[in-house]
Amino acid sequence: MFRNYLKISWRNLVKNKVHTFINVTGLSVGMAVAMLIGLWIWDELSYDRYFKNHEKIVQVWQHQTFNGKVGSQISMPIPLGTMLDKDYRSDFKYVVLSSWNYEHILAFGDKKITKQGSFMQPEAPDMLSLKMLKGSRKALTDPSSILLSQNVAKIIFGSENPMDKTIKLDNQHLVKVAGIYEDLPHNTSFRDLTFILPWDLYPVSQPWVKRAQTQWGNNSFQIFAQLNDNTNINKVNARIKALKEKNIALAGDKVGASFKPVVFLHPMDKWHLYSEFKDGVNTGGAIQFVWMFGIIGMFVLMLACINFMNLSTARSEKRAKEVGIRKTVGSLRSQLIGQFFSESLMVTAFAFLLSIVIVLLILPWFNQVADKTMSVLWANPVFWIMGLGFSLLTGLIAGSYPAFYLSSFQPVKVLKGTFKAGRYAALPRKILVVLQFWTSATLIIGTIIVFRQVEHTKDRPVGYERTGLVQMGMKSEEIHKNFAAVRNDLLQSGAIIEMAESGSPLTDVYSNNSGLNWRGKAPDLQDDFGTIRLTPEFGKVANWKIIEGRDFSREYISDSSAMILNESAAKFMNFKHPVGEIIEWGENYKFKVIAVIKDMVMSSPYEPVKPSIFVLDKGAGDMVDIRLNPKKSTREALNKIEAVFKQYDPGSPFDYKFTDDEYNKKFANEERVGKLAGFFTLLAIFISCMGLFGMASFMAEQRIKEIGVRKVLGASVFSLWRLMSTDFIILVSISLLIAIPTAYYFMHGWLQDYKYRTELSWWIFAFTAVGAIGITVLTVSYQSIKAALTNPVKSLKTE
Repeated sequence: MFRNYLKISWRNLVKNKVHTFINVTGLSVGMAVAMLIGLWIWDELSYDRYFKNHEKIVQVWQHQTFNGKVGSQISMPIPLGTMLDKDYRSDFKYVVLSSWNYEHILAFGDKKITKQGSFMQPEAPDMLSLKMLKGSRKALTDPSSILLSQNVAKIIFGSENPMDKTIKLDNQHLVKVAGIYEDLPHNTSFRDLTFILPWDLYPVSQPWVKRAQTQWGNNSFQIFAQLNDNTNINKVNARIKALKEKNIALAGDKVGASFKPVVFLHPMDKWHLYSEFKDGVNTGGAIQFVWMFGIIGMFVLMLACINFMNLSTARSEKRAKEVGIRKTVGSLRSQLIGQFFSESLMVTAFAFLLSIVIVLLILPWFNQVADKTMSVLWANPVFWIMGLGFSLLTGLIAGSYPAFYLSSFQPVKVLKGTFKAGRYAALPRKILVVLQFWTSATLIIGTIIVFRQVEHTKDRPVGYERTGLVQMGMKSEEIHKNFAAVRNDLLQSGAIIEMAESGSPLTDVYSNNSGLNWRGKAPDLQDDFGTIRLTPEFGKVANWKIIEGRDFSREYISDSSAMILNESAAKFMNFKHPVGEIIEWGENYKFKVIAVIKDMVMSSPYEPVKPSIFVLDKGAGDMVDIRLNPKKSTREALNKIEAVFKQYDPGSPFDYKFTDDEYNKKFANEERVGKLAGFFTLLAIFISCMGLFGMASFMAEQRIKEIGVRKVLGASVFSLWRLMSTDFIILVSISLLIAIPTAYYFMHGWLQDYKYRTELSWWIFAFTAVGAIGITVLTVSYQSIKAALTNPVKSLKTE
């Protein structure tokens, strides 16, 4: 019997090729979208689960109050980590101090590469449960050792055994390879940790780190920890929250104490999805995108199911006579129910198999856009249970209408022609069409607004000229030591306009300072300024805009104690004309303001520019900033720069970054969301249009005799087209009336997260409305015009 069901089902599917194609294609696309989003959500929710002790690993954070507003940060002082390790061992199994994950030069023989790594205390490998391929996790107890990831070891040593080989670090220190660990997965917070250096080497290589070991106010480090088993994180938070405030006050740092720091632990399981804090309260983070794409996936899948069920129920009404004949010749109702369900389940089975093929074809592109390394979870039973379970459920729901409703018909009424679908039989289908286009229109509006927000922020004046700017992080001292000679050679070569050194790149601010005093400062006002140390040529390199005063110059010896403010700093200090004002920095330093520049967007382009100060410093050698000569081709200029750099620093690879590329990276997250949302929106529109096409085809076939009569009576093609199209246009218009306020509500709330944001312009909603109606007309017109042009003799000759 089951074999007979399948045979008849196959014949029916082949007989109605267009109907089958629309059903299988639409449903498979919807399933593929759901699979892709499901894989993405799985990857997000399994972030950091690679680490065996992820449930117990925490990072030490602090809340600080600044002029009544609470901010949260992960930058911490070394003494706090030392105290937690020494005095709170009952709470912590491991406490690990760590540097930031910076780029360093690794050299072995003639091979020199630049990779990201960190200085970490010896317990780090155990805390992170690194899978050691060679060597031991305990190797970092030796201050001259280094642990390499599998990939970096292969790049440096190839097929050679890397163990005990000596690597030169940043052209200064020799370290011995003491272990190789398995590359960390892409979906971990430490995915860019390609090597680990011993913490004890850090103060040796950087003298300022040695001084920071006793400085409670120097928030330049990270602290990770692993809680002991059965330790309650809330109780630990209560015990440690006042540690910094208490000790910073004992150290006599009144400014630091005024920020009222509160120490707390943030669990690893929340690092990725719940890392945003507002006024000291966790407000979520990337979890919003998990919810957003999850909802989009459900809606797109729902659209596909709506199509399937709509067309299945619509076509089933045409099979009333088939039901009547089969009942007359002896078919039982249970047999008819089995037949309809088998047809429905066969379609969903085909769609499921096709959806897997679509996912395999799209996944490489999807990974690139989403910045993932996902693969189909072939061995995961959850994948198969959800895929097959959904296929079964969809088939049963779509087949339930013809199975239970049509199988109940009395054959006498059907065969006499007295059977008619109920007055409201089409109402569910109309409601589902409205639901389809409500979803599609909402997604269209949302996608447009996301792209508008990104473009609006990209067009924000940044206060300097990005084009033609190159920046390089200095991992060795050679260029800094020979700065004057390098600059002179490059100027003579004609490759550059100007060159400068700075403590921060133009796309970030590495240092912040407080404790400044100026005329008229309120006694209770807290200050925190972005601080950029630089050489006098920086302004010409950046081409910053001076509002008042003059730029730094090597011709003025007094500029060693000069300061330039940005607009936000001048406003914060309440100066209308700050040039000539004296700024006191601590007890020993006084600076004279010589200029005010337009705000430069150096940090987040979505936030207001932070008050910042610029001072000269001969030791500002973290970055080299170069403005290329526009009269030279970029490749020619870079070749000349590389030759000069290799002359003075042959031990370092020539690594450079274009400032405009680094600035554009700040939009990567929003652009990624926009691209993915746009992709899913296009598929949603495609699925909806396929459904409309199928419904229009069905209605044209259903009303073929009516159209023939109207043509005989003199109806024009246009009037027939209007007759067929009006119903669909009305349904789409209703969906737009629901979608526009829905999209406005949600997107207005989304934009509130950005202080620098675009407006919800009326044309976005008008464009979506016109576009949706236009798409509807184009989709329906083919079937409408085809029906209107049909020879009425063919449709009426059977009467």
